[in-house]
Amino acid sequence: MISRLLGLLLVAWSLGFAAFMMTLAQPADPQLTTDAIVVPTGGPGRIPRGLRLIEQGRAKRMLVTGVATGLRKSDLADANGHAAAIECCVDLGREAVDTRSNAEETARWMADHGYRSVRLVTSDWHMARARMELGAELPATITIKRDGVPGDQRLGRLVNEYNKLILRWIALWVGLD
Repeated sequence: MISRLLGLLLVAWSLGFAAFMMTLAQPADPQLTTDAIVVPTGGPGRIPRGLRLIEQGRAKRMLVTGVATGLRKSDLADANGHAAAIECCVDLGREAVDTRSNAEETARWMADHGYRSVRLVTSDWHMARARMELGAELPATITIKRDGVPGDQRLGRLVNEYNKLILRWIALWVGLD
């Protein structure tokens, strides 16, 4: 009986992982406009994509959440260019240390500004969990648009991310916040 249950769990996990891989977030329509853009730190290509979108006028402001304590806007400009866009329209969030706290920090920032729509710019493999966490923190009246930055991750990292997604989904489902 236990071996059948374990076998069933393995099949369910495998099918879920296949679905996870087949539904990795794609880049959003470049013409899409939202009130805000949020970019969690941690993956290549995220911040440059957000900065390009701000320069193109696709949102009013951008939050980079999970920024290291000593990082300044000038450091961000030195590393990525777009100095004018950074100075006028980018906020650095320093409170977040993980995906869950990125969502909490973003929700506070969105409320402070009164924004009703946000473009979430993160790695394609990270999007499902980042979107789930953000959706759990924001009111249902706020629109979240996914904008996946293509990544080239190893299988181990993808399996790890899928397992984190399952565990957080279970925690949210049973009410463990």
